[in-house]
Amino acid sequence: MILGWDLPELISVVTIVGIFVVIQWRGNLPLDVLFLCGLIVVVITGVISPNQALEGFSNPGLITVAALLVVAGGLKSTGIIDWAAYNLIGACRTPQEVLMVLAPTLLVLSAFFNNTPIVAILVPLLLTWCRQRGVSPSKVLMPVSFLAILGGVCTLVGTSTNLIVQGLMVEAGFRPMHLFELGYAGVPVALSGALCILLISQRVLPNRLDLVEKLDQEAREYLVEMIVEPNCHLVGKTIEQAGLRHLRGLFLMEIDRGQEVITPTTPEDIIQAGDRLVFTGVVTTIVDLVKIPGLVPAGELRYRLQEKGQKLRHLCEAVVSHSCPLVGQTIREGNFRRVYNAVVIAVHRNGERLPTKIGDIRLQPGDTLLLQTRPNFVSQYRHSRDFYLVSNVEGFEPPQHEKAGIAGVIFLGYVMWLIAGSIPAVRSLAPLVGEPAVGAILAALIMVTCRCLSTLQARQSLDWQLLITIGAAIGLAKALDKSGAATKIAQYLVGACGEHPYILLAVVYLFASILTEFVTNNAVAVTLFPIVVAAGGQIGIDPRPFIIAITLGASLSFLSPIGYATNLMVMGPGGYSPRDYLKLGLPLNILSFVIGLIVIPIFWPFHASSP
Repeated sequence: MILGWDLPELISVVTIVGIFVVIQWRGNLPLDVLFLCGLIVVVITGVISPNQALEGFSNPGLITVAALLVVAGGLKSTGIIDWAAYNLIGACRTPQEVLMVLAPTLLVLSAFFNNTPIVAILVPLLLTWCRQRGVSPSKVLMPVSFLAILGGVCTLVGTSTNLIVQGLMVEAGFRPMHLFELGYAGVPVALSGALCILLISQRVLPNRLDLVEKLDQEAREYLVEMIVEPNCHLVGKTIEQAGLRHLRGLFLMEIDRGQEVITPTTPEDIIQAGDRLVFTGVVTTIVDLVKIPGLVPAGELRYRLQEKGQKLRHLCEAVVSHSCPLVGQTIREGNFRRVYNAVVIAVHRNGERLPTKIGDIRLQPGDTLLLQTRPNFVSQYRHSRDFYLVSNVEGFEPPQHEKAGIAGVIFLGYVMWLIAGSIPAVRSLAPLVGEPAVGAILAALIMVTCRCLSTLQARQSLDWQLLITIGAAIGLAKALDKSGAATKIAQYLVGACGEHPYILLAVVYLFASILTEFVTNNAVAVTLFPIVVAAGGQIGIDPRPFIIAITLGASLSFLSPIGYATNLMVMGPGGYSPRDYLKLGLPLNILSFVIGLIVIPIFWPFHASSP
């Protein structure tokens, strides 16, 4: 015993707190590795057995999330959402009109569909719309992310967090939530939040230039063009032989040879007289190039990012994801050009272009890369887990696929399956009807069988980092519960709140809401679940209101770009800085908190827990 704590429970609490601290400071260690390390610690120290640690990976909620990722992949690959969104926003003239059209659509879609692929599909469409009309994307991208988040709390299948909490409830012996139960609180929160966005977003959000337009205007700050004269001793040499591969501050990204453009360049490309060499990086280091006889600065910068009618130059934007294997490495160390066959022209972070040498930039999740690529880059990496989104700078043409109708019918069938399960008469005749895991697996299998996506695409749709993090977090939650640490924390929590359920509800909701800005939302809900269950037991009431509170609080992340994947996804393309999220996110958080505290006790009263 140590100050009244058993050693295992102390180890468990220290492990959990330590993991959260590390995550908050966001080292270079991926989230799934962090949680697996914590899980191994509690197994080695005997807090839980190996079998108990692995139970999280068979949780029905986790299985449902995995299957729905495949379903989402089918809808995404067939282009059904692209087509719908393209037709919805095509006639809009102002950002306010776009948001008014998208608000109801996003709330409904996100209620039944994972919001990350929805936003990934919409961002390229909205960027193209903004460029065509000269509108700042900062006026629309953050509201779209927030609307998608709000829609996710309207039904049981709206986010992975809801499904994971549902799985924990079933394991703990609680009555499972039906499809629309969470919506009793989620719908009022979503509708009030959407109204808030429509009323104030255009006033509080910045009016910043589009990333590509801004870079085009600032091209002289990061691009250098040098002309190779006939008497230059570099003529006839490869780029490697000419010593242009490892310059101090510049990177050779293309050779403009009249009608021919060579990009990305390779070490074996041969320099010819009259070539216009385009370098990117730190322009002040041009002195290293000027020293080479016969290599002279071009009088006029001819390179244009948005030049019309480009045949050979392909420009893309890509937002780095947490799953990218190059996160934590410099662009040179990760050999970005060789791995992705693309040249990084510029890197945007926290709304600003990084002015340092491109090769020395250490990649972080959320970095927006402006790339010069081969023509097939978008099709090759559009569904890659390495990037949250990949879009052409030149424009977007919605795909037309013959399987789109089939994918839509399969998804509607899954929704009807869930709705049927919420009808008591149907459930009594067929108990499996309405089970989210069963329905999701069936929908995923039918998607693959009908070839809405290939088996390879189905495997690529699985976000292994997300699934491993959830599974390990469930194991850590078991450690909290089994060790008695959850009960101990609950006792302190109840003692601080004076055993008043309304105060306890407010504290739990607020704690989940704040913590989710630093730690993944699934981990927040999973970790707090045994604590709020124990807290309900401490004051002798049904813990269901507190479970609903942590589910809502963990899902509604508006205060920072790192709290939710969609917030990070729009940061670079929208040119946002972290403080921009507070301008719109803080009013939304306060409104959601107030509405949640009002409606939760109405639909889930504080009555005595059943024996």
